Amino acid sequence: MTDTKNKIAVHNLITTRRSPRAFREKAVTEEQLESLFQAARWAPSSMNEQPWRFIYAAKEDQEAFSRLFGCLVEGNSWAKNASALFVTVAKKSYDLNGKPNSHAWHDVGLATGNLLLQATELGLHIHLMGGFNAAKAQQDLGIPEGYEPVAMGAIGFAGDPDTLPDPLKERELAPRTRKPLQELVFKGKWQG
Repeated sequence: MTDTKNKIAVHNLITTRRSPRAFREKAVTEEQLESLFQAARWAPSSMNEQPWRFIYAAKEDQEAFSRLFGCLVEGNSWAKNASALFVTVAKKSYDLNGKPNSHAWHDVGLATGNLLLQATELGLHIHLMGGFNAAKAQQDLGIPEGYEPVAMGAIGFAGDPDTLPDPLKERELAPRTRKPLQELVFKGKWQG
């Protein structure tokens, strides 16, 4: 497979999606949030299990927002300026038979991908973060046994990169890059 870069059409919701760290002070509406989670709900999943769960808080609900924000590691302190935060959660076993669902994390990723594209359609941006304390999230957010926090996300409207500290500002302004297809996709068997 040759890497044709921009010669092959890819939907603009995919190519315009960004993960900013700089957010504007602007509230996200409950209708916008519901639209994001509706998009996630329609994702495919193994055996139609739909093992994803989301816990969110808009900034206006200061207590809930602070609880979610408190689960982030220090390097993600920029997320305090987001309009909302959320955590994705995977149900670890199938409802059908109680057996472990080894595809749950994949399915949570598919649902989250739908959420990201819907956000882009609405003019919102989401920055996903692995930098959070999953044990703290489990405890502080009341996530029951049998479920596991996967990632966190910051939702909002892109802001001015000049509001960020220099190292983050540089990352924010850097061109968006992707590895070439030859490094990611193999025909017939693993290559390289």
